[in-house]
Amino acid sequence: MSRIGKSPIAIPAGVTVEVKDAVVTVKGKLGELSQEFSDVSVKIEEGQVIVERSSDAKDQRSKHGLYRALINNMIVGVAEGFTKELELVGVGYRASNQGQKLDVALGFSHNIVLEVVSEVKVETVSEKGKNPIIKLASHDKQLLGQVAAKIRSFRKPEPYKGKGVKFVGEVLRRKAGKSA
Repeated sequence: MSRIGKSPIAIPAGVTVEVKDAVVTVKGKLGELSQEFSDVSVKIEEGQVIVERSSDAKDQRSKHGLYRALINNMIVGVAEGFTKELELVGVGYRASNQGQKLDVALGFSHNIVLEVVSEVKVETVSEKGKNPIIKLASHDKQLLGQVAAKIRSFRKPEPYKGKGVKFVGEVLRRKAGKSA
């Protein structure tokens, strides 16, 4: 039995969950999300969402914990939301935004301009003497991670000096340089 899959999900106040035709729809103060599911059954009982499987077949066992985690992320997202912070480490690395347009200078000949989807809110913080920080916030955890990974892919942190775009709190594996 999946340890994650068998635990029920509590529905907080202000969040509504509907199950209809193998689609779970979650509505809250921050937005609305929906997710299709298969090979498991989703029930709403006494203010809790319960994900169950009918047999111990391998595909059903693998999807049991998966769909429970996806539904939990949807409920947490529409109730509280998710945030990610990216830090630009390097001399001359800058970030600014005008609305949903993110303008990043990462040492290339031209700045990189990224049009961020409307579901993800973008904010840049630049303080003197500190590395610039890009703050991303959204109710959709999957979309937020995808946008953050796209920004990080422009210049991944390198192992020698640690220069590049990294998540705040991320620990990088550093290497020693060449020995003389």
